[in-house]
Amino acid sequence: MFNKVLIVDDHDDVNKSVLDILQSLGISNIKKAQYCDDAFLKVKKAEFDKEPFDLVISDLSFKEDHRECKLCSGEELVAALREDYSALPIIVYSMKDQLQKVRRLIKHFHVNAYVCKDRRGTAELEKAITAVHNDEQFLSHQVQHALSPKTNLEIDDYDLELLKQLSFGFSKEQISVLFKESNIVPSSLSSIEKRQNKLFIQFKANNATHLVSIVKDLGLI
Repeated sequence: MFNKVLIVDDHDDVNKSVLDILQSLGISNIKKAQYCDDAFLKVKKAEFDKEPFDLVISDLSFKEDHRECKLCSGEELVAALREDYSALPIIVYSMKDQLQKVRRLIKHFHVNAYVCKDRRGTAELEKAITAVHNDEQFLSHQVQHALSPKTNLEIDDYDLELLKQLSFGFSKEQISVLFKESNIVPSSLSSIEKRQNKLFIQFKANNATHLVSIVKDLGLI
């Protein structure tokens, strides 16, 4: 079993529950961090001291406070860790169950497991830790089809932002103005219409409302 584990979460109750799971598995060398910046520095220092971590368990969402951070989310932490520590096992333990996010973390950042925080979360986290230790991938049941060919859709961050604004009820004209103000490109009305029509075809949607309903069911937004 793993010898040294880092828990990255800004909720004390979650830290306690994860700590209990690790201790039940016989792991005693456990460190905690409530900020992603601190977590990255702990991993870096441990490597420098030649006492590296065997596993990192991190949430994705961290509440903003007075402290200024370079790494503001678990996804940013994962990306930073993967640049320097490509072989470090990482388990994401999060409330988020969006398939697009799960797929990105698995395919682009090679996260070893993704566990959803829910009523079964602690039991699944224990299974995930054991699976990762055995060089196996683990996904919670809610997101297991994230890697299915049927959900392997060509959709990027721009598409997700467009879909999110459509879900808020904004018209193409309003989204065009918003994108221009936010420096999101392309922002022209014609470009947005073209991208929306592509999404209609891709998801076999009849209109914007139908499109939003489909992508929500897929967990993309």
